[in-house]
Parts: sequence; C-alpha cells; structure tokens
Amino acid sequence: MTEQTEKFEFKAEVNQLLDILIHSLYTNREIFLRELISNASDALDKMRFAISCDPELNDDVEPEILIAYDEEKKTITVTDTGIGMTRDEVVANIGTIAHSGSAEFIKQAAESKESLDSLIGRFGVGFYSIFMVSDHVVVRTKSYKDADHATQWISDGKNSYELSTIEAEMDHGTSIEIHLNEDMVDRFGSDDKLRDIVAKHSNFVSFPIMIGGERVNTVPALWREPKFQIKDEQYVEFYKFMTYDSQPPITTLHFAVDAPVQFNSLLFIPEKDLDIFGMDRDNWGVDLYVRRVLIEKQNKNLLPEYLSFIKGVVDTEDLPLNISRETLQDNLLIGKISSTLTKQVLGQLLKLAEDDAEKYAKFWKAHSKIFKAGHMDFLNRDKYSKLLRFDSSKAEEDTLVAFDDYIERAKEDQKEIYYAVVASREAANLNPHLEIFRRKDIEVLYLYEPIDEFVMESMRQYNDFDLVAAEYADLEKLDKFESSEKEDEPEPLSEDQEKDMEALVAKMKEILGEQVADVKISERLSDSPCRLINPDGAMTSSMEKIMKAMNKDDSIPTKVMEINAGHPLLRSMLEIFKTNADDEFIAMSSRQLLESALLLEGYLSDPHALVGRIQNLLTKAGGWYAELEKKD
Repeated sequence: MTEQTEKFEFKAEVNQLLDILIHSLYTNREIFLRELISNASDALDKMRFAISCDPELNDDVEPEILIAYDEEKKTITVTDTGIGMTRDEVVANIGTIAHSGSAEFIKQAAESKESLDSLIGRFGVGFYSIFMVSDHVVVRTKSYKDADHATQWISDGKNSYELSTIEAEMDHGTSIEIHLNEDMVDRFGSDDKLRDIVAKHSNFVSFPIMIGGERVNTVPALWREPKFQIKDEQYVEFYKFMTYDSQPPITTLHFAVDAPVQFNSLLFIPEKDLDIFGMDRDNWGVDLYVRRVLIEKQNKNLLPEYLSFIKGVVDTEDLPLNISRETLQDNLLIGKISSTLTKQVLGQLLKLAEDDAEKYAKFWKAHSKIFKAGHMDFLNRDKYSKLLRFDSSKAEEDTLVAFDDYIERAKEDQKEIYYAVVASREAANLNPHLEIFRRKDIEVLYLYEPIDEFVMESMRQYNDFDLVAAEYADLEKLDKFESSEKEDEPEPLSEDQEKDMEALVAKMKEILGEQVADVKISERLSDSPCRLINPDGAMTSSMEKIMKAMNKDDSIPTKVMEINAGHPLLRSMLEIFKTNADDEFIAMSSRQLLESALLLEGYLSDPHALVGRIQNLLTKAGGWYAELEKKD
C-alpha cells in the first residue's frame, strides 16, 4: 500500500532531454540493463562501506542483485539490497534531472557540431535509458537510514512523475520495475535473453547477479585479485574463457598501475596468431571495464596496433564515461592509460626475453610480423628496438639475434650494424654484396621480409651503432679490418692489360646500351663476376622493388653494373677481346652477366633469352672440352 501521493511536472527542458536520451543517444538498447546493474552494484558498494564505517550497524540482508521477468505482466524487475534512497534523495537523484544541468546540455547539443556522445558525459543520467524499452517505470526504494519509510517513484518518461510513501514492509535497497513496450518483449522478454545480456556486459560485477534462482556471473574478475593468490591454472582457464582458444597462452601479463591513472590489467599473449587466414585483421583490441562493468569490447585505443595480438582486459576506477557508456568522454585519460599500458607491456616482454629465451622465441615466431610494425612508435623506441630479432651470418641454426648480441661480437672500432635483405641463407651465400663481409668476417643481419627494411630505415641507429645496408657499406670503414683468410689473389693486370680492361668495360657498356646506367670495375668483389647497384646509391635494391610494387611498376630498373676484373670469366673475356673486340662471345657474355645479376636481384621476369644463351654456351663449351679430351 502507498499513501501521500504527489504529482510533479517535468520542466520543458527535461522533456527535451528525455526525448534526446530515448530516441537519439543509445544505439544499443540492451544497455539499459547494464546501466541498472551498474547502479545496483554502486548501491551495494556504498552499503558495504557504510557497514565498515559503523560497526554497530546490524545488517543481515544478503548483498545481491535480483533480476526477474514476469511473462504475464511483461515486466523486468531489477532489485538490489544496497544502500537505498530516502524520499529527498529520490527527488534529488532521479526526480529532478534539471539539477544535473539539462538546460545547459540541450543548449550545447543544439549549438555543437560534435556528436551527442561527446557532450553528455557530464550529466550522469544513465538511469533514464530504461525509457528506451518501457511504457512506464516503477521505482521502490528504502534507505538503510530510514527504518520506517520507503518511497515509490512512477513515471512514463514524458511529462510528469509521481511520488508516494510505501506502507508495506521493505528491506533497504531499490527495486526497479520496467513495463516493456510491446515491440521490446521479443527482444528482452525471457530469463535466457536477460542472462545473455548480463554475461556480455556485467559478467564480472563483484556481487551475485541472480536470474531464475541461479547466479549468472560465476567467473571472478581475476584481474582484481592479488597475483600471489592466483594459480597458473586459473589464468589459463580465464584465457580460454575469454578467447575460446584451446591452447594456453605463451605468457600472462598481470599488473596494477596507480599513476598517472589507476587501472588493473590482465593480458595474454596467445601461442599462435588467432587470425589464421588473415581475414579478420580488424578483430583486435583490449576489453575496457570500469569497476568490473564492460564499457567497450575490443577497445582499439588502449594498445597500439602493433600489439594487437594481445588479448585481455583493462579495468579502471578513474575513467569518466558518457551517459551511454558506448563511447568514452575523455580521450586524454584514455591516452594516459594507453601510454602507461604500452610501456608496461614492452617492459614485460623485455623481462620475458631475458628470463625465458625459449618462450620469447615462441612469441617472436607467432607475432613478429605484427610486432615489427612498431618501428613507428618513436616514444617507445628504446624498448622496442631491444625486442627485435633477426637471423644472422653468425647465428646458430634456429637461433635469432638481437642488436645487443651483434654488438657483443662486433670487431674493435666497428660502429656499424650491417644488414642485407635476402630470400634465404642460401641466397645470402650467393649475394655479391656480401662477399667482402665474408672475407672480412664481419657479421651481417639477414632480413627476410619487406617490413624488416622499413624497420631499419626508420630506426637508423641503435645505441652508438649506425644501421647500414651492406649493399652501400663504406669501403674505407671495411678496409681497416684484416681479411679472415688468405685469399687466392688473381695475378695483377699489367699496365697494358689495365688499358685493355678499360676498353672491354667501354665495349660492354656499348653492348648493353640503355639497359645499364654504366659499367665499372668493382673494388669490392672477389668471388662473383659482377653486381648491380643503384646509380645514386639512395635506395637499396630491395627497397626499390618494394616501391616499384607499390606503384605497380613492373619495368626493369636501369642500374650500374660493377664487374670483377679478377674473375676468370672476365679474364677470358679480356683475352678474347684483345684478339677480336667484336667477337660474339663478348656480347653474349655481357648480356649473360647482366641477366644473371638481374635474376639474383629478382628482376628478371622472362628468363627465356638467358636460358637459350646458357644452352648455346654449354654447346660450344662442350665441343671445346671434347676436343681437349681427344688431345689428352
């Protein structure tokens, strides 16, 4: 029973505000239940605090949130045993929305070109989301401070509300009875549908949420628990619950941060890339909670995309939210959380690399392609660069090298870290650009993927060492190092032979014409007959290929061909040239050298001419060899 019913008219601007809230703001109508559960949880927290502050306060009411659907009445009732409200508090909190600044909100909403979501965070009236789904609402509440009186508030969210005093006995707390609109019954009119909403948005609320006599939120908010109390099995169970991954994670990152923003975080690194076919690249982000209530699933602002392989949750007490909680009000705070979270994750990865090389190798194998994109994160470059790994000319089988490993093995007075883009270790052994490094026993990092060179170009330096492409290494810096082995030096050219070699070089340039920018004698080559370099030296061959592919340019670039004057093939060409400068063999060999170099560089798209030329040379060489065998 009720008595002392009073009717109150909403002010005009409040009617406008309710109209905006109901029809314009929320894009997901199920949010109403999340808002009510969040409010109920707050009320229970306040009750718990009141009990802790007053030891004489006797209270045997079980703290819980009850949700029930009445099929006959078509009502959803959300009840909590929290702190409750007095009549005056009802008027102040839900009876007078104008007190929250509705007039100012409406003014700004009319004048601003921004979305409503960016304006309404400061008004705190999420309770009114229930009018998206209801004809009218009945609120019954009793404060723990008032032993005699409970209050009833009724409204259809249009022009007015009614207040009355309840005579019937009632425990402290609040009960909200929502009379569903006809078109909302199919969406929310069953215990199963309500359970699904709770599981999605409020699964980690610390108080029991009961539907149909059963607790719905059975999974604990593990990130809120002290680390020393949690077993590895619990972490694995929680990870599988979150991700549906059948395998345990490589490692778990669990930490709490107090400044500059307070938050708890529980993150996982999966054992493999969960986007197996590369078709779901947008399915990433960390789940954002506020006081255990899900605010945004897969928030993409908390971690940079190069850490998108990480799964987990972030829960904060400090974040102000807009009224719908569907978008975040204060990007500055999100930025602070993101900055701190990124530093924490990189720090934990560094610790993993130092403490457990085997686990770190698993991480690198699974996620390095995504992680390498972090070369643009200039704020965290120091930590990021220490986490990079590469194959190397001195690496043992199945072992990757960090920059620090390279520096430990560097020669005295060496201040460069050399790298080369290669297809494989076998290709590296045939790479003419790397001959001088093998001869000088200088380590070279092998880059197998296009992004690797972007990493090097972006970083340019590690500690006091410059990152240098082996293709354009400074000869003066390499010449100061002794060769590791005695070389079989070719017999030096005589003065006349040097002149003839210069003439041969000019002839080769004439034969090749516009296919090359120039032909020169190399100072670097020892094993290979020739190599190709860009004329201006501004871009490595591999980077040039990337840029041409991006521009859909399949033409063969014009490069400088450097020849090895000491190579047996060039010496044979020289002897033939001295006898007959127009001999067919000179032209055939010049073209063969160019196309072989283009093939090694990955530019020769049509090898037919090269194959035909090889067959022609083999036929002639076979005849010469047969004649020699007869003479012997």
